[in-house]
Amino acid sequence: MSVADRTERTGRVEKTDRGEAVPARAGTFRRRRPRTLGEVVTSAHGAGGSASAELIETVFVDVFRSPALDVLGDGAVLPLPSGESLAFSTDSFVVRPLRFPGGSIGDLAVHGTVNDLAMTGARPLWLSAAFVIEEGFPVDELRRVAEDMAEAARAAGVEVVTGDTKVVDAGASAGLIITTAGVGLVPPGRQLSARRVRPGDRVLVSGTIGEHGMAVMLARGNLAIDAAIRSDTAAVDALVEELLAAAPSARWLRDPTRGGVGTACNELARDTGLGVLLDECSVPVRPDVRGACELLGIDPLHVANEGRFLAVVPPEQAPAALAALREHPLGRSAAVIGEITDGPAGIVAMRTALGGTRIVDMLVGDPLPRIC
Repeated sequence: MSVADRTERTGRVEKTDRGEAVPARAGTFRRRRPRTLGEVVTSAHGAGGSASAELIETVFVDVFRSPALDVLGDGAVLPLPSGESLAFSTDSFVVRPLRFPGGSIGDLAVHGTVNDLAMTGARPLWLSAAFVIEEGFPVDELRRVAEDMAEAARAAGVEVVTGDTKVVDAGASAGLIITTAGVGLVPPGRQLSARRVRPGDRVLVSGTIGEHGMAVMLARGNLAIDAAIRSDTAAVDALVEELLAAAPSARWLRDPTRGGVGTACNELARDTGLGVLLDECSVPVRPDVRGACELLGIDPLHVANEGRFLAVVPPEQAPAALAALREHPLGRSAAVIGEITDGPAGIVAMRTALGGTRIVDMLVGDPLPRIC
């Protein structure tokens, strides 16, 4: 058993089983098992925030434990004899309504898995698709969803190569649930990991945030808010390749879906044992999205995105990375929104427009249910 497997971090040092202090190494500390919230699963456990993390780590990671799973990334990266690595990811999609301004559940089912693969540094190649269909679901609507998936797959340069269907009794599911799994290849030498993140690195976001969650929420029609907000759902694999060409030493990527940018940054701070300092004035949020969030009492940092990603790059490569993102149609609103700091360890802070500083926590609860 290695030191990394049998150490716990305290501050910026680690203690071994024998009580010896050794220098802390980002990303190598053992996670303490969290306590679940109550005795049953609630909607908060599916929101992508702290309750989701507790459920995943306490139940699934504990039961299925393996080195590849313990990373808890957007997908598993598995080495191949050729020198390349295989990236493998899976995701399920439940959204209400099935169609919303800018996309549909079919678009999400493709974009979500393609983007998860891209966050590992992979070039996505193949998808599988499984459908759980409630009895009574209209066939014409099912065909339209499938056509949306086919169009999104063609645009992303991937193929749907296998799948499955199940029909359940009326009322036994949410009408339609889609699960996609994806496979891609990571080029030799390409490594993206929280372990590579260092103090002074810059945090970038590929575009404006919060549009997907707000578009779905307003499409439900139960809020008296008039705003023409469209989902940002899109495949970002081509944009990722542009970033990695401009910043070949990029450290880490993550798509801030459920839980938003705030939760993704908290996961980064947790996994590195470092701090993340964001700049409120630099975070790109469209005025209509900000206004809708203010009316609902929701922080845009905690709203889901489906066509954006976060990147951590060395400071000397940040200007080139930003320029590359802004040259692509999906990255025109990209921005440097913060930096990695020595501490406080595991804390995300934001420098506010008024000159103060506030803590950005992980999402708690589920303010926007069934949005992805």
